[in-house]
Amino acid sequence: MAAVQQEQRASVIKQFQVHQQDTGSPPVQIALLTQRINSLSDHFKTHRKDIHSRQGLLMMVSRRRRLLEYLKHHDEAGYRKMLDALNLRK
Repeated sequence: MAAVQQEQRASVIKQFQVHQQDTGSPPVQIALLTQRINSLSDHFKTHRKDIHSRQGLLMMVSRRRRLLEYLKHHDEAGYRKMLDALNLRK
């Protein structure tokens, strides 16, 4: 299970990295957060009353929102590209 997550994480980083050694730029962080949010959304379909995980999900969603706002103000083209690539609506 952990190896699969690690491979998925590496592929997301490779897809959205700005340069070869990039692991923490805003596009990479947004993509990783989106991946975690989607996996937690599946978790909540079966565990509706898991309130503690829901709090963590809300924190991740707000962090992603702040990163998207940062990207929107600093790189409008990159912001639009991220929305299209991750199928996010704004």
